[in-house]
Amino acid sequence: MTEESPPRRKSRTPQTPVQRALGLLVRREHSRKELTRKLAARGVDAEEAASAVERLAGEGWQDDARFAEFLVRSRANAGYGPLYVRAELGTHGLAGEVVAAAMDGFEGDWTGIARDLVRRRFGPAGPADLAQRRKAADLLARRGFDGEAIRAATRWDPDD
Repeated sequence: MTEESPPRRKSRTPQTPVQRALGLLVRREHSRKELTRKLAARGVDAEEAASAVERLAGEGWQDDARFAEFLVRSRANAGYGPLYVRAELGTHGLAGEVVAAAMDGFEGDWTGIARDLVRRRFGPAGPADLAQRRKAADLLARRGFDGEAIRAATRWDPDD
């Protein structure tokens, strides 16, 4: 009885840096800095990675403004506030005007997001006493909400 060897995979031609970057971009949006870093982590030369990212940006596949808008929506939907989101955008190497445009273009209600988060954690009636209001305020502060949104979310009428 002889053992059969497992079927061999067909050898692929190595992907170019542009193909690798495009493969990352079809999964989700990336900033230029993030895409360049990911390509370098996959063994692509830094100059080739920068060139590939520049080419894809020129062809419209990569766009920092679109990435910033995506990140703002994504983090807001996950229950994070504007201070957290702005700080995270800053870690992606985005220009100040791109960050400002993405934050200004967000059509959601930060106070409403804060209230929804408090309702999910403390029930539809909201925080019942001072200790729970403090816990709710701490949660919202950690999530990046400003003082005005925190006050509105921890002291509201459930019939709103």
